[in-house]
Amino acid sequence: MSALALSACSGSGTSWNSPGSSGTSSAPTIHIVSPADGASDVSTALDLRYSAPGSATVTLKDASGTTVSGAPYAGDASPSPSLAPSDSPSAPPSAAQDTHRWLPDKQLKWGTEYTATVSAGGGSSSVKFTTMNKPSSLSRVTSQVGDNQVVGVGMPMILQFGADIPKDKRAEVQRRLFMSSNPPQEGSWNWFSAKEIHYRPKEYWQAGTKLELRAALGGVSLGGNTYAEKDLTVDATVGRRVIMEVDNATKQMTVTQDGAVLKTMPVSLGKPSSPSDSGNFIVMVKNEWEWFDSSTYGVPVDSAGGYRTKVQFPQRITWSGQYIHAAPWSVPDQGKRNVSHGCVNISLELAQWLYGVTHIGDPVIVKGTEERVKYGDGWTDWELPWAQYVKGSAL
Repeated sequence: MSALALSACSGSGTSWNSPGSSGTSSAPTIHIVSPADGASDVSTALDLRYSAPGSATVTLKDASGTTVSGAPYAGDASPSPSLAPSDSPSAPPSAAQDTHRWLPDKQLKWGTEYTATVSAGGGSSSVKFTTMNKPSSLSRVTSQVGDNQVVGVGMPMILQFGADIPKDKRAEVQRRLFMSSNPPQEGSWNWFSAKEIHYRPKEYWQAGTKLELRAALGGVSLGGNTYAEKDLTVDATVGRRVIMEVDNATKQMTVTQDGAVLKTMPVSLGKPSSPSDSGNFIVMVKNEWEWFDSSTYGVPVDSAGGYRTKVQFPQRITWSGQYIHAAPWSVPDQGKRNVSHGCVNISLELAQWLYGVTHIGDPVIVKGTEERVKYGDGWTDWELPWAQYVKGSAL
């Protein structure tokens, strides 16, 4: 990871004069603020802080002499212009700033001694420290977006934690999340729940955008005696701009790609007793087939309203069970009346075609129905206007 920006933090140092000088320092003052020399129990999520005039070189080695690579870090801004743990870009600091931060490119080892040296202008300063022993309580951090995955233009980056993150720890966690988009696009983290944080752009991602995430969390305290187990990195690509718009007034779905209409198709939505939700959804799960079972939401299969049906080409848009899927049994009603249990019914032929067009994260906009989706019933990030979404950040 490259680094071009530095940011101020706290620190102090002393100056000295060479023999024969008249109050003019002949070597730079360098002071490592943290960790302290001889410190033990240092987090494996190292945040090295030092003061030095101008640019400096940081070298980190373990006890065997192996060098650990790393990069300067702009605090709440970014280790590079395109990476942003905070929610707004930071201007490069002025040359007058002489206190800096540095992060290793990977989590340090548990219970290991390291030596950090900062060098600048012929002077240097070093500290030795030992990282904490491996904690007994470790929590994994997982991503809904996989490495090398192609996602839709509405897909947020989603991180899930194995334990609730207390509110007083969320800013610390968020500062270790480095999100990059190429081309750069404005975005924000949002604490979707105590166990889940999302990052979405202000507008849908541009088609073809490259996404990169480094969650430098290994060794970060998550509250109590629990620590993040290890770092996580994700590289993904945004696919074509595919958007599905469903209008209850016309009983039609319009599918566009990069602004051009690919197909318009008749649909049947939820009947009055089980209406479909309106809202801004994204495709969360795609399968070639699934068993739909009414007992999963409390209606016995052998009751009057019960069912257990193998459904082709389902694409889930809510956790409560609303999908777009093939429904050959409702073809005579599609485009005319609503007869489903809340899903968007289309023909088998069209469902198979749509399945071949979409990606996880493609937007689905449903309008004109009797109900509005409840926030959190699915990846409903796009239900919030931007000004409200950014308030979900801890920074």
